[in-house]
Amino acid sequence: MNKPKVGIKVSFNAPVILGFSFLCLLALILAKLTNGRTNVWIFSVYRSSFANPMTYIRMFGHVFGHSGWQHFIGNITFILVIGPLLEEKYGSKNMVILIATTAVVTGIANVIFFPYTRLLGASGVVFALILLASITSVKKGYLPLTFLLVVVIYLGNQVYEGIFVRNNIANFAHILGGATGAIFGFILAKDNPSGQYGSSI
Repeated sequence: MNKPKVGIKVSFNAPVILGFSFLCLLALILAKLTNGRTNVWIFSVYRSSFANPMTYIRMFGHVFGHSGWQHFIGNITFILVIGPLLEEKYGSKNMVILIATTAVVTGIANVIFFPYTRLLGASGVVFALILLASITSVKKGYLPLTFLLVVVIYLGNQVYEGIFVRNNIANFAHILGGATGAIFGFILAKDNPSGQYGSSI
């Protein structure tokens, strides 16, 4: 009689979130190996000629870049905690759309309003995930209290810091990322009132 095998297997449970995290890690390693050159070339966004194909790549690529290990760990920790739950609920395809939309929105805003500032990092994506996670369910005529509290605490703090605190944190990217996540959440709730979404891709 064959005995059942006992063991633990590692599950690639959130392919988009894990893939995004690994790409961020790869981007950071490349930046370290090239003394930050790849961050300038690929993994940050700033105003440059629209005739240059790299301009469009940087519109997406900047969310993968990080200035150092502390910056990377701070963002990826949030993403790995929140992201898999959202990917399981909304599906991998929607996570790809959310991340790409957040990248483009924050990238375009930086080019328009802060043309001489290099923006890099996944913090916009982090705030998009936080706001999306706060919208657990939406009923017609109601706003979730969790959503309102997150808006006041997280985005309110970003507005305050953007006005009164001088630092190197791109508060506008956090605000736009959060707004993108919130809009995304309400659209998904409206399109799928039953809460049923497609499976992972």
